[in-house]
Amino acid sequence: MEIVDNKALLLRLRNPQKITTVIPKSKDLGEGKVLVRWGLDEAQVLKNMKIRNVPSPILGHYAWPGQYKPFDHQRTTSAFLTLHKRAFCFNEQGTGKTGSVIWAADYLMREKRIRRVLVICPMSIMDIAWRADLFKFAIHRTVDIAYGNAEKRRQIINGNAEFVIINYDGVEIVRDEIEQANFDLIVVDEANAYKNTQAKRWKVLNGLVKADTWLWMLTGTPAAQSPVDAYGLAKLVNPVTVPRFLSTFREMVMNKVSQFRWIPRPNATQIVFEALQPAIRFTKDECLDLPEMTYVKRTVELTKQQQRYYALLKNRMIIEAAGEAITSVNAAVNMNKLLQISCGAVYSDTGETIEFDVKNRYAALKEVIDETNQKVLVFVPFKHVISILAGKLQADGITAEIISGDVPVNKRTDIFTRFQTTQDPRVLIIQPQSAAHGVTLTAADTVVWWGPVPSLETYAQANARVHRSGQRHPTTVVQLQGSSVERHIYQLLDNKIDIHSKVIDLYNNLLD
Repeated sequence: MEIVDNKALLLRLRNPQKITTVIPKSKDLGEGKVLVRWGLDEAQVLKNMKIRNVPSPILGHYAWPGQYKPFDHQRTTSAFLTLHKRAFCFNEQGTGKTGSVIWAADYLMREKRIRRVLVICPMSIMDIAWRADLFKFAIHRTVDIAYGNAEKRRQIINGNAEFVIINYDGVEIVRDEIEQANFDLIVVDEANAYKNTQAKRWKVLNGLVKADTWLWMLTGTPAAQSPVDAYGLAKLVNPVTVPRFLSTFREMVMNKVSQFRWIPRPNATQIVFEALQPAIRFTKDECLDLPEMTYVKRTVELTKQQQRYYALLKNRMIIEAAGEAITSVNAAVNMNKLLQISCGAVYSDTGETIEFDVKNRYAALKEVIDETNQKVLVFVPFKHVISILAGKLQADGITAEIISGDVPVNKRTDIFTRFQTTQDPRVLIIQPQSAAHGVTLTAADTVVWWGPVPSLETYAQANARVHRSGQRHPTTVVQLQGSSVERHIYQLLDNKIDIHSKVIDLYNNLLD
């Protein structure tokens, strides 16, 4: 039930078929109030009539299942989504967008408004974020990941799972099956991947979104690179907010100053804001109920080259373990080799360095950087990988500096000062032992671990570089993991267990 003004009730009575029940005015309700049965239909009628601050019935009629109770901003986000068939969620990374979406979708399923949900997201968060959060917040729902060969994907799409998770490029592979499966709701996570209307990825999604399809697009950094990026997103969610042609929109938001250079017009921000509607946004600063530091995992598949060498080394370790007792020293050396392969560069016994293709891990790192508005620390355990990574970021136009044992103290001081007080560099790539103690780097609110370190003290102290006095934002620690040795080590670190004390047990678990 809901108490509303008589005026609001009269507005709804213009569409009397939308009214479920009207209970006569009672003296207990106060002057000018009536009690009505409140559901999605009633809320939608008022919203369509431009009534402001219409409450979603999810706020009063939903038990919010799962392991955790929602924060206030998550409840508000879920309520917003239930009232908007097409919408943007621009909540910043670390604010719990995934949970808000799951609760909203679960409520719509309960109300028989939708039956199946297709979640399109980066490969790195299909399992570690979406499937894991579905188990946390809606364990009563069925979920599957459409990944693997084309036939496996087809079977999952055509199966009975209520939530199906798929990566961006996988959508094209099973496009026909998705179209026939009639997903009622499509959720696109890190939606900036769909900013280019000329890309095949965009065209495929646009063809899948029908008139009656719910579509929610999530990103913490809309149009971060250019105001023009808003065009592709708006064309998917609410095309009436932008002109028919991209060139017209570009001229609205950009000034051409030379043959190859455009700069944003003074009113570009307002135009982008109006184009990307309806939308909701919470920054981490606004979410006062958030924990101070949030830990997030991202799964990054090893490339085929990495997988081959990882398997060879692991088989050799199994043979060695069968022939003699393994000491903690030998176990640590072998596990370190597995970590090196996972991170992208292994050092041979003769001192040579063998580089591996790390495109999957780099793509995940780039996604994290793109999703935050603040600066980023990237901790990389192995020195040779640091230079590779710096080159990749700089090639992508991201200003980055290196902190390692090879950087002189006076130069480190200069880099730290510029990082804290100026716009550039945006990213610091750090060898953990070189900046794990005593340094304040609160200009960053996000820490990314390219790979884990075996020292609990180094790990905790490195994270403390951002989580200390002077930090004005809630902070996020992102763990990139692609191999079993990384998953095991992160689990020990999360549980505040020193790896060195468990090295033999960890080694045996890896071999099993």
